[in-house]
Parts: sequence; C-alpha cells; structure tokens
Amino acid sequence: MPELRKDPIIGRWVIIATERAKRPDDFSKAEKKQLKKGFCPFCEGNEDKTPPEIYAVRKGGGKNTSNWKIRVVPNKFPALSPEGEVRKKEIGIYQYMDGVGKHEVIIESPKHYKSLHNMTKREIELIIETYKKRYLALKLDEKLRYILIFKNYGEEAGASLSHSHSQIIATPIVPKRVSEELYGARYYFNENRSCVFCDMIKQEKRHKERLVFDSEHFLAFTPYASRFPFEVWILPKRHTAFFETITQEEIKSLSKTFKFVFSRLHSVLNDPPYNYILHTAPASMSDKWPTMEYDYHWHIEIIPKLTKVAGFEWGTGFYINPMKPEDAARYLRE
Repeated sequence: MPELRKDPIIGRWVIIATERAKRPDDFSKAEKKQLKKGFCPFCEGNEDKTPPEIYAVRKGGGKNTSNWKIRVVPNKFPALSPEGEVRKKEIGIYQYMDGVGKHEVIIESPKHYKSLHNMTKREIELIIETYKKRYLALKLDEKLRYILIFKNYGEEAGASLSHSHSQIIATPIVPKRVSEELYGARYYFNENRSCVFCDMIKQEKRHKERLVFDSEHFLAFTPYASRFPFEVWILPKRHTAFFETITQEEIKSLSKTFKFVFSRLHSVLNDPPYNYILHTAPASMSDKWPTMEYDYHWHIEIIPKLTKVAGFEWGTGFYINPMKPEDAARYLRE
C-alpha cells in the first residue's frame, strides 16, 4: 500500500510508492551519460584558461600558477552580474530588477580524477573551509541577501565538466524554496517552542531506522518524507541557523560525514549523478527576522539523480518516491 508522508518543515506531501519498490541495483543499471573527454580548464597547469582566481590555497607564493590545492574563480558564464542596481521595477502587474549577484566556481582539486568519494578527509576539510571563507567574504556585500553553495555531479545533475567542482551563487533576494523553510520552521517554533530540525535529529537518533551516519557533530539520515530515492540530509547537532559559524572541529566532523556518505552512494549506486545544496539562513535578514537564530537550522540536502520529475510532480507539487527512506538508509549503512 502506498503511503502519503508529510514534510514537517514546509508541509509538502510525498507519495512513497511501495509497490514500485526497487533495489539499489535497479537504479545503478540505468545507463549513465558520460561527459565528453578532452581538454579540461580546471586541471593543474591550465590556470590561464580560467578567469583570474579570487582565492586559492597553494604551496609557495604566486597567483594563477600551479602547485595549488584548491582554487576559486568567477564563473565564465555567470548566472548573475556584479554590476547593476538592486531595486525592483514594475511594468504593469509585473516586477523585475537587474540581475545583480555573484557566481563563483570552487575547483576542489588539481587532479582530474579526484571526487568526494575518493578524496582524503583533509582534502574534504579544505573544501568546507573554502566554503566558509568565501561565504564570509560574499556576506560583506550589502547588496546580497542570500548565498547558496551547491554541487552538480554528473551530466544528469547539470555538470558541464567532470572535474570535481562546486559553485556559489549570491543573489539580492531570498529564494522561494528557502523562504518556505524559514516560514515553516518559524511556524513550528511558535507552535512547539522548539526547532523542527533539532526535533528531527532527536527522533532519528531515537528510532535509528533512517540513520545513515552519526558523527561527533553531524547526523546523516534519509528524511521521513524523502522526495527522491536515497535522498540524504546532513544536519549539525549544534543548533545554529548560520553555516558560517561552523568551527574547525565541526569541519573535521563534517568531512568525516561527507567521506562516509559519498563513498557509500558511490559504491551502492555505482557512482550516481547527484546534487547537493547547503541551506543556511539569509546573509542579511537578522534585523527583519529576529527569531531566525532560534527557529532555523542550517543543513545540507543530497539528492542522487535516479528518477525523473514528470507531469504529475510538476502539476501537483507532489513527489513520487519508489524507494522507502528506511530501505535506502539500510542499504547505505550496510
């Protein structure tokens, strides 16, 4: 019998279609598109083929030279431009504004074959440290209200290059998806006087059936109302709305969690394409939303691209998931 499950944060309903239940092999058998091989501008030695770097960690001095461990460059084809005016304009009932913002690429390794599943914990730590540094730098720009860190892995997930990289896009408005979480978390807090994400951590630790990995400072689990097969969320155990407050000890713990989760996704699902998104509180809304520090909780959502969103999903907002999150968690644990 299928189940309808309700997301406790934004109230979205998901159909867990148990009669369509599949094993991991059923997903991994699907033919995976391969990105075209050839010249890679992100590989070490090709630094002059990218826009001039914004930030880098390298051995010795220099800039835009080799011997680096991680680089950050402006996106060559940015979604938004740093120039323009942040002001809403109107044409009748329609509103628009200049496409102001920042779009950066984090090149995560000088080696083309490196990915999260085969990186060392220290290499992953360096990626997370770079996320924090770039977030803090972008947060200084008062025009930017939201900073999204995300990764597309594999062509089906939107990656145009196979070299491991993630991206940061900073926008002058708070995205609708994030606003829904903010409102849902505040409503839950007003009703229960507790953080919905903290309560999720408590319940997942108590029941354990959706638990994937439990580190010192983070919990990885398949959410109760998972939208997609093998969807995994990673939540910090310390309550905070702001990713940029992550400590060095928490970075090490998150690195360990990443290493476990992405290694398991790689082995269980035969190197699937995926997206992950880091949701954190808006960069400049504490004055307009004074309770945000108490009712919101930053987190990471990992979404393997194993099924397609089709007409029913687009028409209703429902998602149909053929894999029970409890089963997905068990496969990833075992």
